Amino acid sequence: MGCYKYNQIKWMNTKNTDNKIPIYKLETKEKVLEYYTSWTKNNQYNLDMVDWNYIAPKNAAKIFGKHAINKSINILDAGCGTGLVGQELSKEGFGNLIGADLSQDMLNLVPNGLYNKLDLIDLNKQLKYTDNYFDAVICVGTFTYGHVKAPTLDEFLRIVKTNGLICFTINEGIYQKYEFDKKIQKLEQNNQWKILELKKSSYIVNKDVDAWFCVAKKNKNNLNFI
Repeated sequence: MGCYKYNQIKWMNTKNTDNKIPIYKLETKEKVLEYYTSWTKNNQYNLDMVDWNYIAPKNAAKIFGKHAINKSINILDAGCGTGLVGQELSKEGFGNLIGADLSQDMLNLVPNGLYNKLDLIDLNKQLKYTDNYFDAVICVGTFTYGHVKAPTLDEFLRIVKTNGLICFTINEGIYQKYEFDKKIQKLEQNNQWKILELKKSSYIVNKDVDAWFCVAKKNKNNLNFI
């Protein structure tokens, strides 16, 4: 089994980013939902993403497209928000998309026709999808302060087919704090997935926040260790 060369990555070269954006200070699901309800009024969320130069959706879609050759695969956009990732995936030629998010207020801003279906779900709980349902999962901007935790990666592995892709970002400020570094390595050591790409890149440019971008492929002999 070939493992990703983690020793070549500067794990400690991260910075604390919890003071960059107000929502990073929130610690409960209820407070996060309340914040999104306010943030989506008058399309303010989308306006802020443009103003802040939130380039993670574009970068993630391009990285995903580099590894996903078949444009017709069915993809779960987990934590799709207002559809920013879906729009970038569409530009890359992917159109078989399901969007899912915790906030109905965010889903209400998704452009019509972008996704085949929109689901209201809590990514920190067991997902309603059956085993081996999706060809791929993409999750951008959701592994961040006060949002979704590392055990959700187990659920992504469960619902993705063998050889399916899991593409996600992790805010650099929580990469070690929420133990994503350990989780990513453990899943590969257990031969549950193979890391195809793992790098740190720009995330929210005008807020000086970077993120880890990861693409993994589910292994055939995945045993769904929890």
